[in-house]
Parts: sequence; C-alpha cells; structure tokens
Amino acid sequence: MSTEGGVKAVIAALAANLGIAVAKFVAFAVTGSSSMMSEGIHSLADSGNQVLLLIGGKRAKAVPDSEHQFGYGRRRYVYGFVVSMILFSMGGLFAVYEGVHKIGNPEGIHDAAWAIGVLLVAGALEGFSLRTAVREANRSRGEASLVRYIRETRSPELQVVLLEDSGALVGLVLALIGVTLSMVTGNGVWDGVGSVAIGLLLLVIAAFLAMEMASMLVGESAVPKEEGLIRSALESTPAVQRVIHLRTLHVGPDDILVAAKVAVNGSDSAARIAVAIDDAERRVRAAVPAATYIYLEPDLDRFLPDAQPQSSPATGAGQHVTGSVRSTDEENQ
Repeated sequence: MSTEGGVKAVIAALAANLGIAVAKFVAFAVTGSSSMMSEGIHSLADSGNQVLLLIGGKRAKAVPDSEHQFGYGRRRYVYGFVVSMILFSMGGLFAVYEGVHKIGNPEGIHDAAWAIGVLLVAGALEGFSLRTAVREANRSRGEASLVRYIRETRSPELQVVLLEDSGALVGLVLALIGVTLSMVTGNGVWDGVGSVAIGLLLLVIAAFLAMEMASMLVGESAVPKEEGLIRSALESTPAVQRVIHLRTLHVGPDDILVAAKVAVNGSDSAARIAVAIDDAERRVRAAVPAATYIYLEPDLDRFLPDAQPQSSPATGAGQHVTGSVRSTDEENQ
C-alpha cells in the first residue's frame, strides 16, 4: 500500500468531516437532540484524527540517523494509536455519557426535520469519503475481502479511515432511528438510547484500532502473500538451493526488513556466493518493492546430498565456516 493512497483517503475524510461537524452542531443548536450532539462530537474527533494522521505521515519521512537506523516509519503507527485513544475518549465515552444523561432527563426534540435533513446530508458526505478510501484500498487488496484487508493491511491511515467512515455511517443510521422514534413517540428517551448506541459503537471501533496499532508498534511481519513472493524470489536464484528460514519485519508501513538463511553449494567460492546474494536481493526487490532492508546468510543444507562440509587446514576435517555476506547494493543504501 503506497503512502500516497492513504493520504488521499485521509484528506477526503478530513474535508467531509469538517463540513459534517459544522452541520451537526447547527442541527443540535436548533433541535436540542442528544444524538446530534454525539454525532457532532464524533465528526469533530474524526477531523482531529485525520489531522494527526497527516502529521504522523509527514514526520515519518524523517531521514534515518545513527539512533534510528531503520528510519521513522513507525511514527505512523504511534499517531494511529493516539487516534484510537481520542476516538475512545472524545467519541465513545462522551456519547455514552450524553446518552445516559438524556435517558435520565429526557427532553423533546424541536424541529426534528432539521436533524433528519442534516443526517441525510452527512450520510452522503460520509459515503463519498468511504468510497474514496475503498477505491484506494482496492489498489492493493487484490482478491481479499474488505474485512480481511482491514485486518491485514500495514497502512494505518487506510485502516483508520475505513473503520471511522464505516462506523460513521452506522452511527448516522442509529442517530436517525433515535431522532425519528423521539419525534414519533414524543419521548426523548429514544434520543438518549441512540446516543448510547453510537457511543458503544465508537468504543468497539476504538478498542479494535488500539489493538491493531499496538500490534504494529510491537512489530508485524510482512503479509503472507508478500512472504510467499520473497521466498519464491530467493529460491528462483540459480545458486540458491533453498530457503532454510525466513524472517520479515515491518519497520514502517512501506518498509520491510528481510532476514533469511539460504542454502548454497558447499563447493562454490566466496566470490560466486557474493554474486548469488546480489542476484537474490535484486530478485526480492523486484518481487516486493517494499523490501527495503535485506540481509542474507549463506549456509550449507545438511539435508542435501552435495552439502558435505569441506575440510581445510584451518578448520579441521568435518568442520565448516558460515557467515553473513552483504551485497554492495545494501551497503550503498
């Protein structure tokens, strides 16, 4: 997933949420609806979240230095985690509190037509924002379902926007139900119930986002499809007999660290092995461009018939020496 696609989705969501927040607060001022206030706070929190995501994306582009040798890409996960906390506190908890207060002190809704009109307009704008995010996600999700993509993507911006917009649309439906029932029955309790339902929805989304961002901060591997492509690229290198083991780690949403031990022929010279490592790295980067850092260790495969250790005066019979071979391509990065 490219950073550019995530930024487009965030900007579209920010533009939509700013307009929606203003409209909802105007409707709340006119109607006094608790659901409208909860939705207004929700949209305001979402707008702040998108600003934080944009700041995080910009700060993540800082050049690697001696203290952060793999760059600052994980800052995007840090800001994503902060977003989940804001959504939890400003969005979910406030909406539940406001709803409980309204249930205990029900008040009628004035000019409910205003609230319904604003909710319908907000639904159209949220739909536009969600459509933009889905379109950007479609560029990289392949045949995976949208739910699976949200769980597997390493792009925090798209994950946040997709969940926020989906939650916002469901929240608008809940608010519409609460306002309509209050208008029909003349009982303001339904408006409070709608606010509580919105708050609980936001709490669930925020908890899911927090767990996902925490997992990414701890460190997640490349997705299975990318790991398969990396393994295939290594094993397609003529001098590589097989991949003994492979480890991957996202050091940022768009940067993957690849470490692998590969089996080579025991009779090959060090120069030939070094050329093979260079070739293997080129193949991996061609298959998975996000593989920014690649470290390969050649070794003998003790399960292959031609992998007998070579005797030498320095090591003695039956011993062999292995070590990491770094290509000049990696040294120049």
